[in-house]
Amino acid sequence: MATVTEVRAADSSLARYRFVSTIFLGSFLLFLVQPMIARMVLPRLGGAPAVWNSAMLVYQALLLAGYAYAHWLGRFSARRQGTIHLAAFALAAVTLPIGLVSATPSASANPFFWVPAILVLSIGPLFFVVSAQAPLIQRWYALSDAGDPYPLYAASNLGSFAGLLAYPLLVEPFMPVSQQRWLWTGGYCALALLVAWCALNLPRTEAPEERKHAAALPLGLLGKWVLLAAVPSGLILSTTLHLTTDLVAMPLLWVIPLGVYLLSFTVAFASARSPARAISRLAPFVLIPGAAALIPGVADFTRVFAALALINLFTVSVALHSRLFDTRPAPSQLTSFYLAMSVGGVLGGIFCALVAPQIFDWTYEHLILLLAAAALMAGRHPVARLAAFWDRSDHVRRVTAFGVLLVTCLAVIVLGPFGLPRSSLIDKLSLGALIAIAVLAVGNRLLFVAALGGLMLVTGGWERIALSAAPGKMTRSFFGIYTVNDSTDFRRLVHGTTTHGVENLGSAERERMPTTYYVPGSGVGEALQAAPKLFGDHARIDVVGLGAGTLACYAQPGQSWTIYEIDPAIVHLARDSGQFHFLSRCLPNARIKVGDARLTLDRSPANSADILVVDAFSSDSIPMHLMTREAFDIYGRRLAPEGLLLVHISNRYLSLEPVVAAAARGGGWKARMVVYDPSAAELEANATRSAWIALSRSPASLGRLVTSGSDWQPLRPRSNFSSWTDDHASVLPLIRWQGL
Repeated sequence: MATVTEVRAADSSLARYRFVSTIFLGSFLLFLVQPMIARMVLPRLGGAPAVWNSAMLVYQALLLAGYAYAHWLGRFSARRQGTIHLAAFALAAVTLPIGLVSATPSASANPFFWVPAILVLSIGPLFFVVSAQAPLIQRWYALSDAGDPYPLYAASNLGSFAGLLAYPLLVEPFMPVSQQRWLWTGGYCALALLVAWCALNLPRTEAPEERKHAAALPLGLLGKWVLLAAVPSGLILSTTLHLTTDLVAMPLLWVIPLGVYLLSFTVAFASARSPARAISRLAPFVLIPGAAALIPGVADFTRVFAALALINLFTVSVALHSRLFDTRPAPSQLTSFYLAMSVGGVLGGIFCALVAPQIFDWTYEHLILLLAAAALMAGRHPVARLAAFWDRSDHVRRVTAFGVLLVTCLAVIVLGPFGLPRSSLIDKLSLGALIAIAVLAVGNRLLFVAALGGLMLVTGGWERIALSAAPGKMTRSFFGIYTVNDSTDFRRLVHGTTTHGVENLGSAERERMPTTYYVPGSGVGEALQAAPKLFGDHARIDVVGLGAGTLACYAQPGQSWTIYEIDPAIVHLARDSGQFHFLSRCLPNARIKVGDARLTLDRSPANSADILVVDAFSSDSIPMHLMTREAFDIYGRRLAPEGLLLVHISNRYLSLEPVVAAAARGGGWKARMVVYDPSAAELEANATRSAWIALSRSPASLGRLVTSGSDWQPLRPRSNFSSWTDDHASVLPLIRWQGL
């Protein structure tokens, strides 16, 4: 016969399985629905980063509301909590299957209003109910007397990580959105059953101590929890922006920082404390090379710097989340603890998504958050003598003051103040001294933070500050960070890691010279030069994507040009700043329509363009909604029956030819592609290798173009590759893995 101890162990094991499964599935569904609903909203609201920033804030706000709801439920008995929560599940189920409401914004609608409204109406009730699972189920676990509930939060974040990876790797590539909706609906029903299973096993009566109102938590402790949660939350967004802006704009890169952040909770809240403590002790030392590599000056090492940034994010998040775990309250205060963490998460997101773009013209928030993390870490030097010195020495204040003064001098001397000469030797000596001070200063918060700040300044920070101080050299909007770099004979517009325009300097003739992807020998250059022959002297030209305005210098008298640009900051740089002269010299009265091109073109008159150029890539990322079959239908409607569509597919990380080939096959287009390789002399004049595809529903129009000179080749469709649609698209099969 089984002993009483064995029966209790079996019951405890079953209870743990029950609660862990419920938490895991709830978190899995939350992180599955976020990219899924973003995918659904793309064709309707466009691909503006402002849309995604607004969406992320909606998710964080709904998560905070869910945590607040879980906290509010704590005033009721265990069985009453179960009844209320299952009723909430049933009410939210009225909005199933998951999907978008039918509202469509007007052309002038503000995404900061429409995105929250559509998302809240579409998934608000479902997201709200599911988001309450992590704190609520942990609370029920404690009420069931099954053990310490906090390690279950590791299962929650493991579920989140699994959902995060499942969508781009498994769900999106193999299932259309219409099927994804029912997959999520089935998961929601399974979650409801698991919640009911947990609720039915809650105790009918609670222990007296559980029914007592716990003493109010100190405001200082609540503030500490908020701050410890806010810094890693902000670091997710700032690290992602730092990677894509300054390092490597790889496809699906946003998954990695968020996944690293979620895994940090799994380590920090695990029952086994050794890994979390080891990583926390290591974190200050990882910050030192990370701070020195924040602003790389050598392009060949960008992937190394990207790896350092991700390691930084992981170790910092583990260290700060471990401090949260170490200061956790008794289970009776569990929901207050998670509510404070959620408030911190929202504040970190607001700082990076809304505040920073308004006050900074570069990713300075990333540096600020790393310095804040350094200050918050409970670092202790592994060398016993140094640890004892920082803990008990009577001379700590004087040593700290002297150290901060020395750090300041080392950071300033690289600028060559007071007529001192600037040299690489001085730079190297200053860098080495700052690294040594930072290593020795672990355990002394003020000196350690000062040394990290000095490192950031001497490894590129001063140069960024100089660019920020120079009018017009650095511009930031919700759509990206743009830098204008001057050389002796050309000026370059850079967005993220990609050049989006180069103007040759020295004369009016050079300033009108098309460069980069748009030189006369490129596909688009040939098409625009051939416009009078193809469509007469009054050709109507549409261009999606302004950049520096290079294509405007193909405009000829009598032609009608319309340029579609999503970012007002780009319009200012190209037309109003005086730094680029393509528009002012070639098309001074250009008609520019600001907004998402697909939405704007869809509302424009049909048969009103002879040539439509699609060149709207942001850094090396691809606006997927501009490459779907529905988007090509919009282009076809806008073009005249004999019209010509030019699509730019140059990309370092994605092979886009199969996408256009499939769209051409499904939409009745004839297509040809030309890859332009500039000569050495052309490279000196800032020509760039490019790939363009020309499409037309008129074989005659396409034929007249492809016989004009260059070697236009038929497209190479990929077998078993279906065209992208608003319902189904994935970049995964298109990644050039050998280039990553």
